[in-house]
Amino acid sequence: MFGKKRKTGESLAGLENMIACNTKISSIIDDRLTYCGYDIGEFMDNNASFDEVIYLLWNGHLPTQIELNYFRKELAANSKISDAVEQCLLIQSRKHLHPMSVLRSTVSLLGVYNLNAEMLTSEAIYEQCIQIQANMPTLIAAFSRLRKGLDPIDPRDDLDFAANFLYMLNGEEPSATQVKALNRALILHADHELNASTFAARVCASTMSDIYSCVTTAIGTLKGPLHGGANEQVFEMLKEIRDSDGDVATYLQSKLDANELIMGFGHRVYKTVDPRQKYLKEMADELTRGTEDEIWYQLSLEVEDYIRNAKGLIPNVDFYSATVYHALGIDSALFTLIFAMSRVSGWIAHVKEQKTKNRLIRPRSEYVGLSGLEYEPINVR
Repeated sequence: MFGKKRKTGESLAGLENMIACNTKISSIIDDRLTYCGYDIGEFMDNNASFDEVIYLLWNGHLPTQIELNYFRKELAANSKISDAVEQCLLIQSRKHLHPMSVLRSTVSLLGVYNLNAEMLTSEAIYEQCIQIQANMPTLIAAFSRLRKGLDPIDPRDDLDFAANFLYMLNGEEPSATQVKALNRALILHADHELNASTFAARVCASTMSDIYSCVTTAIGTLKGPLHGGANEQVFEMLKEIRDSDGDVATYLQSKLDANELIMGFGHRVYKTVDPRQKYLKEMADELTRGTEDEIWYQLSLEVEDYIRNAKGLIPNVDFYSATVYHALGIDSALFTLIFAMSRVSGWIAHVKEQKTKNRLIRPRSEYVGLSGLEYEPINVR
């Protein structure tokens, strides 16, 4: 049984509010999100880089400049992907696969080509973690270009994590505003307590499986539309509204009347506000103001207002991230991959923490079916 006691017969659906582990990585208390004790607003107000937050989640403290420089060099040195992996991406880009299925299979493939993938020493595990984190932006950017018939672009060793991804994706060095926006999005998605994909990764880690299996498990879990896939569906909704002459009220009310979910709203944990969404809302405004993409921000404002008034629901992190990603030149089909590129930092942190004081995660189930039945031979059934 999980940590929180319950009354006999009380529903366990979704394991809501059940405590499954202790962690020092992140917390959600009173609608505030913290990483290792730092409120996320600290990173936003001080223009922190995603590289710093990765280091924090993995090590429990912010890096000095020397530590950050060395960490960035490690990421840069491991950011290229092999020709074999790139060829696999090319093959998959020709198929009608969901991009998250491609990412899941390709991350697993990284373990096939790493000769030390089965080693469980602390040094080997750290090298595996660096490889996975460093390869993620390269994999995603390469896949994005290949599916458009373009050649992948090699990473640069003079750009930070966010800038390097945008460079590999679009083929030109990004603006300061674009780098700021992606850094914020990556930081805000980096970890989120015991969400579904993180829990899946910790369960896998508790069996003493390898890091590639843990991350692959997490990616498969993140793929679901009720978890990571929501931001992709948010942008599809915005496009449908635009294509229906921008009539927000009619479109949304028809969805509500049909009892359909409006993606990007509500949250299992946050009740009054998702503290991450306001920063993405600000970046959506800043990125689109005065451009042809401003229509997406304006439509988002109208949708937010209508759903708040009609259902009392709050926008979550997925809602404005859709406009931010689109404004950065990212196809909506790849939105969940960007989520994974960020969240892998948290997954790895939780896998490392799980392995430090490991106990196999093996909850019980409560049987609610029939009992006392007697077997009848097949000839008399």
